[in-house]
Amino acid sequence: MSEAKSFSFEVLKTDGKARRGRMQTLHGSVETPVFMPVGTAGTMKGLLSRDLESMGTEIILANTYHLWLRPGMEVMRKVEGVRKWAKWPHSLLTDSGGFQVFSLSKLRKIKEEGVEFQNHLDGLRMLLTPELSIEMQEAIGASIMMILDVCPALPATQEELKFACDRTTLWAQKALRSKQESSGALFGIVQGGLDPECRLRHMEELVSLSENGRSFDGMALGGLSVGEKPTDMYDLLSKIAHQMPSSKPRYLMGVGTPWDLLEAVHRGMDMFDCVMPTRNARNGSLFTSQGVVRMRNEQYTTSSEPLDPNCDCYTCKNYEKSYLRHLFHVGEFNSVILGSLHNIHFYIKLMEKVRAAIEVGNFDSFRSACLRDWGAGASSL
Repeated sequence: MSEAKSFSFEVLKTDGKARRGRMQTLHGSVETPVFMPVGTAGTMKGLLSRDLESMGTEIILANTYHLWLRPGMEVMRKVEGVRKWAKWPHSLLTDSGGFQVFSLSKLRKIKEEGVEFQNHLDGLRMLLTPELSIEMQEAIGASIMMILDVCPALPATQEELKFACDRTTLWAQKALRSKQESSGALFGIVQGGLDPECRLRHMEELVSLSENGRSFDGMALGGLSVGEKPTDMYDLLSKIAHQMPSSKPRYLMGVGTPWDLLEAVHRGMDMFDCVMPTRNARNGSLFTSQGVVRMRNEQYTTSSEPLDPNCDCYTCKNYEKSYLRHLFHVGEFNSVILGSLHNIHFYIKLMEKVRAAIEVGNFDSFRSACLRDWGAGASSL
């Protein structure tokens, strides 16, 4: 397939700064705004591909770093990638592996050619380069790939932010150069911490890059949801999201809570991913139309109510709160399955409702109603 056909994006409707769009990848159509469930090692914890399909999921995320370490690039090539392996027929986005490497801050060294680090499995020293990251993502068979970037911890000094942006730009050019014509789309990642001017300068640098007539298919914001206050992130988004290229999808990486999704869409972002739905499900924290339900609480011991009366997922249609509370209380693995089914379903259906609200020009009212019904539970997640 030629480069011209590998990816496209169209904004279908706007409502204020909120955008309703459609991406076409090598592996199918994706309606935006979209939440992408995270399958770190090529699978969603507690769920099967059929579960995700039944909810209407159109794209999931896999983790380059973990798949690079296990099972490795050669295995990925031999099995023809994660999509075939996991029986996932739709679109797949891969991160660059950089965030996991940078989380090993005491075990890594940033060089011009890449990041040298000590992997968490056997302690061996390894080098992740922008070229190798793309090669691995191509072996995984990604529909959308991400560049290797430098993700600074927050708070960061101006010197640290400038270094992150400069090194990310250098690696971005190398990623564009190494990408195969037949592989999936490639997104740039804007760094700059909570400094809007730094973000805008870095975004302009990335937008101007090209290699053999090829530029980035989309633009992402990295280095957020790393410990800063949600209100600080929202303030930054208010200043820069609408200035990102309007003809390309805007991806807010690693975000977040349902509150975050609504606030980010309100400010003009299109794509999101986070481990929160499945991670919180494993801890018994479930998202509902009436706010967060903490399933281990004693108040649900004899409750005959469904988890969420406004939800049509398998969990809510079949089980009472008392049974779910029992499963979590005794540590049964079915609690993880049923909780994950519900939380992912909640996120997927939330974004369907977001898209529908934008289409009819009612997003602000929808957002306000959700925030009222959910309450202030985001602060305690």
